[in-house]
Amino acid sequence: MSATRQILLALVLGIVIGLALNTGTGSLPAGSIAWLDANVLTPLGSIFLRLLQFVVVPMVFSALILSLTSREGGPEVGRRAGRLLVGYVLTSAIALALGMLVAHWLSPGSGAAGLVSQTTTGRNADSLSQWLVGLVPDNPFSALGGGSLLQVILAAALIGTAMRALPDESDPLRRIIESGYKVTLKVLELVLKLAPLGVFALITSVIATQGLDLLLRLGMYVIGLTLALGLMALFYLALLAVTGARPLSFVKNFGQSLGFALGTASSGATLPLALGNARSYGMNESLANFALPFGTALKRDGAAVLQGFNALFVAQLFNVDISTSLVITVFTTGLLVSFSTAGVPGAGLVAMTTVLGAAGLPLEGVAVVAGVDRFTDGLRTALNVMGNCANAALLDRLDNHSSPSFSPAEVAANGAMPEQKTDKAAPCIL
Repeated sequence: MSATRQILLALVLGIVIGLALNTGTGSLPAGSIAWLDANVLTPLGSIFLRLLQFVVVPMVFSALILSLTSREGGPEVGRRAGRLLVGYVLTSAIALALGMLVAHWLSPGSGAAGLVSQTTTGRNADSLSQWLVGLVPDNPFSALGGGSLLQVILAAALIGTAMRALPDESDPLRRIIESGYKVTLKVLELVLKLAPLGVFALITSVIATQGLDLLLRLGMYVIGLTLALGLMALFYLALLAVTGARPLSFVKNFGQSLGFALGTASSGATLPLALGNARSYGMNESLANFALPFGTALKRDGAAVLQGFNALFVAQLFNVDISTSLVITVFTTGLLVSFSTAGVPGAGLVAMTTVLGAAGLPLEGVAVVAGVDRFTDGLRTALNVMGNCANAALLDRLDNHSSPSFSPAEVAANGAMPEQKTDKAAPCIL
């Protein structure tokens, strides 16, 4: 069975078993589900995510440096970064607008007035100025140790640019980094063998402990947010089709990453798989090694949809007049916040306080949606990954590097990505 099917099967089994545990609470010993979650499910899921995070930072750091120091990497980086940023802003604005339009159309907050008695304990997100200062690391070691992908990208860009300016002197260092990159890929290959178990533990924990009661009480909220996320995904598929970027091949090859993002709700943890899937899709390796880590740190379509949808939901919940100034404030703040949302589970709720505060909306709205956040977090993460990979695919198409490296028969036979005989350092997944 291919890795993609194993992950999807683990998702389905986790949902089924989680529901069975949750609905069978009365027939089980008191506290048994809490014990199972605290001592088995949550530790297994956390161990798997930590193993992936162990690989992500060295992979991003080395991949970017190798991309910058390759023959075509240096001169292309500035142009690629500029085009990607333009695409990020435009598509994130569309995602935010879709979230707001669907919330206005369905008015999910109007039917949830009985939930506004809750209070929130969420902390405020960092301001924009704090976020900008936080981009610059104190030293390269703190960047690698801190786990911030934006700092890792900046550190790699500085070191890679310096290495390119000194090709002869930096050649020994480049060989060490390339060797370390290959070792990291082998570690990743071993870790990914645990992917079905990790995804199963994560999703079972959520369903078993939270159940579907709150999901039913906020049914229109979940339906509306899911609809907005789905519309944005369809927009990307249409955009890929119009530009000739092979949407069916995109879904087939990146399906593993999308399913993994759905189960883990972590864009950072999905990056290693996305790099491998990009290779099977036929994306230019130098472009993928730069664009996908860059987008993992910045591109958050799911967060953009969430901020626009949630702001109008809270306004409806508390009967706040949705004026033009409120819409403009939500749109502007939500767009900025979407780029600073961390790629970890639950980060959208923290960022939500910034948008609500800027628009003058009650922060108690955070507590209302907190209970069902994990149910939609995976969907939002899958859209984050899809948007990141789609923008890279569109840039690849624009750069005339869209010819697939493997035939469809090879891809289908391997289910993910066959071994590629090349001298370049490239991701090798499973």
